Amino acid sequence: MKAFLVSTGIVTLAEMGDKTQLLSLVLAARFRRPTQIIAGIFIATLLNHAAAAAFGTWITTALGPDLLRWILGLSFIAMAFWTLIPDKFEDTEGKIRFGVFGTTVIAFFLAEMGDKTQIATVALAAQYSAFYAVVAGTTLGMMIANVPAVLLGDRVIKRVPLRLVHRIAAVFFALLGISALLDIGRFF
Repeated sequence: MKAFLVSTGIVTLAEMGDKTQLLSLVLAARFRRPTQIIAGIFIATLLNHAAAAAFGTWITTALGPDLLRWILGLSFIAMAFWTLIPDKFEDTEGKIRFGVFGTTVIAFFLAEMGDKTQIATVALAAQYSAFYAVVAGTTLGMMIANVPAVLLGDRVIKRVPLRLVHRIAAVFFALLGISALLDIGRFF
């Protein structure tokens, strides 16, 4: 349960103001088909984060516990700093070839590649060795952050103090990193 809750909270906070949240706004404004966009976001996130968590789970068997602890600790601390850097999304014009749902799945999946929430999913899966809990938590976190962007658009984004949210997420990432480095992971 802890892996699920931490994963949900970390990804929800990290996703606020992220490029994929901005992508959600663009897709909602362009297509005005919220059900298809939300379904596309869900499928893309589930696929992307399942692959990331599988890698994170595998890496725990490939590396020794001490090396893994250092890699995780430093990765979480790097994520803390990365979270403080605001994302920008560049909208590219083009024809829709795969429908609203297909376009959303493809765009979201690609936008998540190498994104901080995908890397956080790898690290969380390695930290907790709880594949299903991490995938469920990170996917829920993405949905919590992106569904309001699709449904309410700019009204929500303008009212949420993104700097504060980014700082809170950075603190949580830093705490996870420090706890991993000090081998006190039972607290987070």
